[in-house]
Amino acid sequence: MASKKPSAELLDLLNQAIAREIQVSVQYMWQHVLWKGVKGFAVKDAFKQIAIEEMKHAEAIAERLNYLGGIPTTKPTPIFIGKTLKEMLVTDVKDEETAITMYKKIIEVARNQGDETTAFLFEGILSSEEDHHDTFTTLLEED
Repeated sequence: MASKKPSAELLDLLNQAIAREIQVSVQYMWQHVLWKGVKGFAVKDAFKQIAIEEMKHAEAIAERLNYLGGIPTTKPTPIFIGKTLKEMLVTDVKDEETAITMYKKIIEVARNQGDETTAFLFEGILSSEEDHHDTFTTLLEED
C-alpha cells in the first residue's frame, strides 16, 4: 500500500484507463483478425502489435492501482470494431486521442498529489499512445 492515500479521483481515473486499455486491446486484436482486402493485409500486423502493447498498459496500470489500494476493473469501455478498414482506423484515431487527453489529466492529478511514480508510469504510456495515434493517422493517409 502506498505511503500516502491517493484520492478517489485518481483511483477512478486509473480504473477508467484500465477499462480503455482493455477495450482497445480487444478492439485492435479483432480488427487484426477481421481485416479484409489488400489494404487490410498491409495493416493487420500493426493492429496486432498495438493490441498487445495496450494489454501491457492495462496490466501495468492495474498493478499500480492495486498498489495504491484500488481494485482494478475487468470491464472494458464499449468496443467498436468497424465494418471497413477506414471505419476501424477513424475509430482508433479517436480512441487514441481520448487516451492522450485522459493520460495527460492523470499525470497532472498524480503530480498534484505528489505521486511521481504514477505520473512517470503514465508519461511512458502517453508516449506509446502518441505513437499509436501517429500510426493510425498515417495509415489513414491515401498517398
